[in-house]
Amino acid sequence: MDLSIFVILFQDGVVSAAIYALLALAMVLVFTVTRVIFVPIGEFVSFGALSLAALELGRAPGTVWLLLLFGLASGIVTLWSERRVLTARIWLRTLAETVVLPVAVAALVLLLAPHRPSQWLQVLLALAVTVPLGLFLYGAVYRPLAQASVLVLLIVSVALHIALVGLGLIFFGAEGSRTAPLSQVSLTLGDLSLSGQALAVLVVTAVLIAGLYLFFGRTLIGKALQATAVNRLGAQLVGISPLFSGRFAFGLAALIGTAGGILISPLTTIYYDTGFIIGLKGFVAAIIGGLVSYPVAAGAALLVGIIESFASFFASELKEVIVFMIIVPILFVRSRRSLVLEDEE
Repeated sequence: MDLSIFVILFQDGVVSAAIYALLALAMVLVFTVTRVIFVPIGEFVSFGALSLAALELGRAPGTVWLLLLFGLASGIVTLWSERRVLTARIWLRTLAETVVLPVAVAALVLLLAPHRPSQWLQVLLALAVTVPLGLFLYGAVYRPLAQASVLVLLIVSVALHIALVGLGLIFFGAEGSRTAPLSQVSLTLGDLSLSGQALAVLVVTAVLIAGLYLFFGRTLIGKALQATAVNRLGAQLVGISPLFSGRFAFGLAALIGTAGGILISPLTTIYYDTGFIIGLKGFVAAIIGGLVSYPVAAGAALLVGIIESFASFFASELKEVIVFMIIVPILFVRSRRSLVLEDEE
């Protein structure tokens, strides 16, 4: 391996790591606030990318129908959960959030899609039709199980992932898609050459991470989410709604996952199930961070991306195995350090 190949592999690893870092941060956010290991985060990667690809072809994406379906399901579950304190205000709010909003977004997408609007408007439409799915998934699936154990929530997440993959196949088909680059600008520094899309990935990732840092450190809502992550009961006692925290965490995670899919879709062909393997690599980074540390998870994502890139050069057929083997020594060390509590007879 010469220097030029090393630079190329390192560059590819850093670009991939940026996406893994976003997904890792989203998983850490959801877990700390709701105790949910958000396995379906990868589906937002696929749905966001495939929605944008459909809009570029002048077609309404399948996520329009998913939005209506899960919006209706979320509305029914919300009304059932609030049946003991149901008022006209709750009726109207639920109707607006789970029926009127999805229908309005779906109508806008169906109206504009055949006209092939500008690329940035297509990106906004893809975000608008995919991100609310995170809110509706929380309302329809996770809200009724808010007090369940972590194991039950994990089983539900795996089941939801399987269901979403099946729905993705139905609404998007088995063919993969690739979208147009968001930027045509390129940067050359010696042997290093960054394409416009790679630059877009790095810049948007940096902006999102900086935005999350400022959001959690400087805003009232961010501090409320931090308080919920540290002590759910204490946060509830001082007036922070766990329902609001859960909805916000899932919505923000859906935004991050969808943005990741839109960023990566010009670099690789995305299929209906591609997001799962990408999400798993983000999960590896989140596990290294203990599902609680944002900086460690981001650093671990960089490690995962670079190892994957070099493994694809030296042993391409084993690169996935090598990446997932990273967590084995981490879990072993943590299992040796953790305290084992035995039940008394």
